[in-house]
Order: sequence, then C-alpha cells, then structure tokens
Amino acid sequence: MRLAGLLLVLLLTPAPALARSADQSPAASAAVPVYGFEIVHRYPHDPDAFTQGLEFRDGELLESTGRYPSTVRRVRLEDGVVLQRRELDSTAFGEGLTTFGDRVLTLTWKGGKGFIWTLDGLEPKGEFAYAGEGWGLTHDTTRLILSDGTPTLRFLDPQTLAETGQVPVTLRGRPLGQLNELEWVDGQVLANVWQTNFIVRIDPATGQVNGIIDLTDLMPDRSGLDPTDAVLNGIAWDADGRRLFVTGKNWPTLFEIRLTGPR
Repeated sequence: MRLAGLLLVLLLTPAPALARSADQSPAASAAVPVYGFEIVHRYPHDPDAFTQGLEFRDGELLESTGRYPSTVRRVRLEDGVVLQRRELDSTAFGEGLTTFGDRVLTLTWKGGKGFIWTLDGLEPKGEFAYAGEGWGLTHDTTRLILSDGTPTLRFLDPQTLAETGQVPVTLRGRPLGQLNELEWVDGQVLANVWQTNFIVRIDPATGQVNGIIDLTDLMPDRSGLDPTDAVLNGIAWDADGRRLFVTGKNWPTLFEIRLTGPR
C-alpha cells in the first residue's frame, strides 16, 4: 500500500478497531488532529530547484537541492531570486539542510557524507560522516535532528556531529517511515512524508505523531510537473514573524500558509 493510502487508513480507521489491532495500545487509539490551511501569500520559486532542504534565516531562505548538480543556495524570499549558489561535487546527491550558529550543514542521500558551509558566503568549511542515508535535517537549541527515510529520527551533537540518540516515530502506534524534509517549530518536529501531501508533527521526546497537516489542495494544478518526483517537500519557519512556508520539488511557487482546524 502506498504511504499516502496508509496515512488515510490510519486517520479513518475507528480508534477502538485500531487499538484492537495493536494490542490495545493507548497510543494507537489516541485521536490525531488533522489541520487544514489557508494560503496567506504566494512567492515565486525556481522550478529547476529539486528542493530537499529549506530554512528561513535572517530574512532570506537557505535551500538545498538534489539531482545533478546538487546545490546549496541563498534565495530572496520576495521574488525567488537566487542570491548565492554553490554546487556540490558531481557525484553528490544533495539532501536536507539546516543552520546552527554561523554554519550551514547539508546532507547527501547515499554518500554518508555531510557538508559544512559558512553562513556568510556559503563557502565550503568542512565535511562530516554519518551512517546510512541522509534525508532531512533540522535542529533545536542543542541538537541536530536527522531523518533517513526510516521510521526514526536521529540526534547529532552540533559540534562533534556524532550521533547521540534516536527516537522511533509512530502514528497511532504504527511505525511511520519516509520522513523527509524537517523543520523545528515551537518544540515539535514538522516532517514532510515523501510522496504524500501530508506534513506530520512529531513530539521529539516520544516520537509520536500528534498532528497531521493535510495539504492535498495546496497546488491542485500540477500540469507539466513530474507526477512521481515533483512532490510536496520543503518547510521553513519564520519564528519571529510566525510565518510558515512550504513548497515542493520543482514547484514554481512557494506558499506562506496559515493552519486551520483541527477538523
């Protein structure tokens, strides 16, 4: 079953039936609120950007892209103009991005290698290694948080970049994988679920999904886009302005949205 279908099953299955199927687990029977959205503003987005990581910092967007060549870039929010752009090595498939202090950190998909860049200028500053794949990357005040496509979030020390712990991610008692781009918002991790129109909100202490954002109707007209790869991916949070931005791979638009509900 495709993951989007599984999410819908978990949402629609009555709680008692789901609890019986999961050994009466309280987590399985707990309701998970589903939020809708309103579009506050539309901004241009580079349709050639296969968006992997997105972060709002100092009034601008930092974005990492995949495919070849993969890039790290600084983008002006208002018009989508790419102000700075760095290309990864031709063998590296870029993935998630976050900032910590005066550094930008990015992942690669299967290379087990991350890159460190200066915040001012996006100059190469170093590399780091991690086990497995790299998908999404964000941070809280003391840790980096990494997704790798499995139903697990991994925590890294921001200085040594060594792994310090993990938490399994579950939705109503069942493991939820395909977690992609990540963003830290008000003490919770928001995660794109790859190849779906859903963003899940995860409690980083327990790994339980405690909210789902349904963005199915965000961009209904995707004519001309690859139906397999041009999927929702990219979350950025402006903490000072309380603004939430989302986009997709090769989407021509970046959306500022306001959540509604839950329903």
